[in-house]
Amino acid sequence: MENRLYRSSYLAQVLKKFDFSFSKSLGQNFLVDGNIVRNIVSKSNIDKEDIVLEIGPGFGTLTEELALNAKKVISIEKDHRLMEVLDYTLRDFNNVKILNEDFLKTNLHSLWENEAMGKKFKVVANLPYYITTPILERIIEYKDYFSTITVMVQEEVADRATANKDNKDYGSLTLFLKYNARSEILMKVPRSVFMPSPNVDSAILYLELTKADRDIDEDLLFKFIKSGFTKRRKNIMNSLSSGFVNIDKKDLRNILEELNLSTNLRAENLDLEDFINITKKYENMIK
Repeated sequence: MENRLYRSSYLAQVLKKFDFSFSKSLGQNFLVDGNIVRNIVSKSNIDKEDIVLEIGPGFGTLTEELALNAKKVISIEKDHRLMEVLDYTLRDFNNVKILNEDFLKTNLHSLWENEAMGKKFKVVANLPYYITTPILERIIEYKDYFSTITVMVQEEVADRATANKDNKDYGSLTLFLKYNARSEILMKVPRSVFMPSPNVDSAILYLELTKADRDIDEDLLFKFIKSGFTKRRKNIMNSLSSGFVNIDKKDLRNILEELNLSTNLRAENLDLEDFINITKKYENMIK
């Protein structure tokens, strides 16, 4: 089947037919390049047994390619104006279900029970850039229902997601993802492949979710991480002791000395294991 939605003439016809105008507030920048769409689907490693969850289908260009390669596609679209558009552009597919919902408010447990057929969803999407981080955080919060995430994101976010320590892009998002997934940038994408073109370039980010099998208070761990990066210009003695954990400077100094960590380091100089070790030492101290 020819992918009609890749053709600029067909997209122009859809725009005219539904008199559609793009919404800046919803971050609507739709993919219009067939090669990029095929690359996303190919690199997501989906097959005819997979149930795919898509967030923000736009006109359905990516949805169409997903439907050709997956068992079933569940697409969640917040903009009610796009429902009749998607009914039209995806009318030839009986393995696509469009839900007019806000993903951040969707009952993911019910969605999984009703649609996933006992399997884990694979997420494949061109994410709205203004809510990329909350979407990733929510997927990971419910990661028992998901196996992989292949998403188009702002290039800056992809760089932050995959950064190493001692780098300006390295931060709390980096460590949150590193704790929960294996991540990599699959390819960089120019702004010219979107309609309308955004003001930034993009990248395809791949996350393979993992089970963090660690005996640790995760809430406490991420409080330490958040403390460090909220005041990232300060050294860790100051940022960690004045942050979201009620820890005395003397106790913190003792912990850092035990771990052979200089008090003059900044959060960006610590790797995930350093934060885990600090958290475990503090846990033992307050028992």
